[in-house]
Amino acid sequence: ITADNFHGKLTQITTRYVVVRAPDGREAIIPNEILITQTVVNHAHTDAKLRLVTQVQVDYGSDIEQAMRILADVARQHPRVLADPPPVALLSKFADGGIDLELGFWIGDPENGSANVGSDLNIGVYRAFGAAGIRMAYPRMIVAVERGEKPPAA
Repeated sequence: ITADNFHGKLTQITTRYVVVRAPDGREAIIPNEILITQTVVNHAHTDAKLRLVTQVQVDYGSDIEQAMRILADVARQHPRVLADPPPVALLSKFADGGIDLELGFWIGDPENGSANVGSDLNIGVYRAFGAAGIRMAYPRMIVAVERGEKPPAA
């Protein structure tokens, strides 16, 4: 659930409060009054599936269609990524330093963590991009030095 801006699994219910445990181990004691007076989001009431996203930026000049195929293929190969709905790669933005791609995918067992799946996919994408010759973008800066008068001393 998400209640009082805290997200986690409901682990204890008492007559005065509930205990919500976040995936990172933090716990919140939330008074029942909050549950009655504020919106509570139940993330697993009817379906435990969770959509996750990972983003990558590739160099301009990269084969975008190939990069998007690789993103989806890497996700499809992961045992925790669901086949339905299938992973989808999108071109999200033409940025200053490169082209932003996004991979959306679903898992059915968020109680086993989500960051670990994202990390696995990022490693897989990095390796597959390297094997395919697709370069990840990185910040670049061009500095021009002009000759002329020196600025006045302060």
